Amino acid sequence: METLLIERKDGVVTVTMNRPERKNAASGKMLLELREIFEEIEDNPDDRVMVLTGAGGAFCSGADLGDSQGPTNDPSRSALSRMRRLGDVALALHHISKPTIAKVDGVAVGAGFSLALGCDLVVCTELARLSMIFSKRGLSLDNGASWLLPRLIGMARAKEVALFGDMWSAEEALAIGLVNRVLPVAEIDAFVDDWARRLADGPPLAISMTKSLLHASSNASMEQAVEDEARCQALNFSSVDTAEAMAAFKEKREPSFIGR
Repeated sequence: METLLIERKDGVVTVTMNRPERKNAASGKMLLELREIFEEIEDNPDDRVMVLTGAGGAFCSGADLGDSQGPTNDPSRSALSRMRRLGDVALALHHISKPTIAKVDGVAVGAGFSLALGCDLVVCTELARLSMIFSKRGLSLDNGASWLLPRLIGMARAKEVALFGDMWSAEEALAIGLVNRVLPVAEIDAFVDDWARRLADGPPLAISMTKSLLHASSNASMEQAVEDEARCQALNFSSVDTAEAMAAFKEKREPSFIGR
């Protein structure tokens, strides 16, 4: 790929946005490659966890407004078609049924911030700076932000973050529940590696179903939620992995999960 670095190790796939000279701003090419790799990860049974990050001390500074083939300028497409391409990236990330972790250093702005929030877990360095900057550019939210923000921090806080477009420090974002952890720069790699390893070693079916249940819960009644839980749990009890977990518990050893 031209704009991404892909590294796979022991079930963890690390996707690094690699346009450091532009603070990893998302060009048209990067958007196409992000959608491609997200769909590939979903389809690859060997990929159990994805870590999304950026090169050169930045996460992603948003859409590249200067790219002639990007979401704002591509002359071969209508404005609506261009923006739907950006939305397709958000949907491809959302449809990954495996755990996803955003590892954020430096700026995560606009569509880049949306990408981070679209991951299941967000871990920042203390130098991270985060903004839904759209209103300051005369724009409304995109890349899934209007769906993500209220679900993460509630409607009142979501409006504060979105309408003002202010820059938030990592600690401020942590205080209102936008991110999961804030760490010194020297510690973030080891911390994310540990989280990714623990998730990759976990039961793939159960983790995937847990993620799906949580995503569906905001639109489900209590009755629907417990019915969905029952169906998922029935499937778990018929799986090889649950039998392995029960045997490992009895034998006082760590289980080995295979995703079946």
